[in-house]
Amino acid sequence: MVQALDGTERARRREAALAVVADPPADDLAAVALTWVDTSGITRTKAVPFNRLIDAAEWGVGMSPVFDAFLVDDSIVSGEYAGGPAGDLRLHPVLDRLVPLAAMPGWAWAPAERFTQEGAPHPIDARWLLGREVDRLAAEGLKVLAAFEVEWAVSKGDGEDFSPACKGPAYGMTRLAELSDYLRDVLRALEASDVAVVQIHPEYAAGQMELSVACDDPLSAADALVLVRTVIRAVSLRHGLSASFSPKVTADSVGNGGHVHLSLWREESPGKRVNLMAGGDGPFGMTRAGESFAAGILEHLPALLAIGAPSVASYLRLIPSHWAGVFACWGLENREAALRFVQGPAGFRAVSANLEVKCFDGAANPYLALAALLAAGHAGVESGGVLPEPVNDVDPALMDADERARRGIRALPASLEEAVAAFEKDPMMRARFGDAFIDTVAVVRRGEAALFEGSTPEEITAATRWRH
Repeated sequence: MVQALDGTERARRREAALAVVADPPADDLAAVALTWVDTSGITRTKAVPFNRLIDAAEWGVGMSPVFDAFLVDDSIVSGEYAGGPAGDLRLHPVLDRLVPLAAMPGWAWAPAERFTQEGAPHPIDARWLLGREVDRLAAEGLKVLAAFEVEWAVSKGDGEDFSPACKGPAYGMTRLAELSDYLRDVLRALEASDVAVVQIHPEYAAGQMELSVACDDPLSAADALVLVRTVIRAVSLRHGLSASFSPKVTADSVGNGGHVHLSLWREESPGKRVNLMAGGDGPFGMTRAGESFAAGILEHLPALLAIGAPSVASYLRLIPSHWAGVFACWGLENREAALRFVQGPAGFRAVSANLEVKCFDGAANPYLALAALLAAGHAGVESGGVLPEPVNDVDPALMDADERARRGIRALPASLEEAVAAFEKDPMMRARFGDAFIDTVAVVRRGEAALFEGSTPEEITAATRWRH
């Protein structure tokens, strides 16, 4: 991870950009969209003409730090560390992730990182924060592989209301038949943009689809999520459709999850990694380190919710017995547990065993979500955390309160305000990320809570439906 942009690093970036311009990844590229994801989970962008990429790589593109304080409706709050008109940052493309956008001919895309004018990383830059957590694990010979499930709802036309683009039943082949051209073009555009799709299928809610991408290192996994959503939006528009990734598209349906899959690996030797979620003598074959990693995430889930379920709409989705994971418990293949342990098929578990975080949704900034999860898991490894009794064969919502209390099963925060309070009180979060990050996230979350105070579920979903 780059710690500062000194003369040597700037020269390296310039040479890398010269190579890209000399040998473009596609013909007739006119511009490159540089993206970052703000505190509210919205992907923002500045773009440069393709022939200006060299200057952008070396010296960056000017931008205000005020974006850290944007709310979901583009209004701005003010905190101690973010929100004012003063200051400037430089947006630098990550050139080894630059790809052409097949769904947007003439355009390429690259994630960007934000630096100060002096060349230091911006301390609230989400991608840099994630890279720092990756490096902390790497210093101990540990590596995480991650992937996001991408759920979205497809609507006819470009109106403000939601009108499902297909009529078929949940998970039904009818939906594929209705939208076969559209979904084919989504897959082809993703393949052309170097995204490895593992599967795609209709989901439960009206007009809802889901696709999964191959696991990768955390930075690449977060980049992939931003790219996948960009491609889906563009293909949708070309088909006269609209795509919503919002946690709640309509008040009376299930919402879009943003489930995160994680596995912890150890570098045994150069080129050889071992999955610590399998092959051990811990619960369901976890190693000691793998169990502790899971225990750390489970322990900090109430605070993590302020990062992974960051909107008022998120808490309309977090409903018991809706597979959203509203209880802080874990279990083997239990889709009602907030932390699901996935073993995979016998004979393949050394590769496939992983954790699934069920309570996160489509409003989350993927870089912040992974940074917080890695920090929590790492804290569990450092403390030698132990998992409690699993909840395998029952929906925790169907247990009586005394049974849940006996087993230490807690309900997760039921509102954004509750999640923020847990986040601010979590000493691990503050120690890992610092006061500027904690204050900025809290100010933005409380700003959104105030924005929708007194609003009905229908008003909340209507206002946020097309924002993510």
